Amino acid sequence: MQRLIIIWWSRTGATRQLAGAAAAAARRETGVETLLRRCDRVDARLLCSADGLILAAPEMLGSTAGMMKDFFDRTYYEALDRLNGRPCGLIVCAGSDGAGAARQMERVVTGWRMRLVAEPLRIVIGAQTPEAIAAPKTVSRLARDQARALGGTLATGLSLGVW
Repeated sequence: MQRLIIIWWSRTGATRQLAGAAAAAARRETGVETLLRRCDRVDARLLCSADGLILAAPEMLGSTAGMMKDFFDRTYYEALDRLNGRPCGLIVCAGSDGAGAARQMERVVTGWRMRLVAEPLRIVIGAQTPEAIAAPKTVSRLARDQARALGGTLATGLSLGVW
């Protein structure tokens, strides 16, 4: 059985919803075990047990949220050369454009020599005031559908041996 791990962080709920949507779609695929884990609960051993990954994080101050950065800092060198060629997808939830966080996350998975199977999914919430940024979020049906498509694609590719 193949293993897909969806590793996420969220402060206001939006990224958690997207990661959950991706996991729900992936869990429909037979022959693929799908794990949904908050990034502070993932170590390098669990990370390296994945046959495929989806990393989901908010953009904060133009870069990847600190807890996801902490995950990368804790696991990067121990996972180096142990994830080569494995498929990966990225989800970024942002107030503006998400480009900075997407670039950072792409650099990490490139360093791990993983294979991005799609362009990073960037969901723009549009929160721009301190109150709107801190408020709990609900993502749109379209955004959840896009996350489901990514989760389903990775799981189907794993199940069929495409990746």
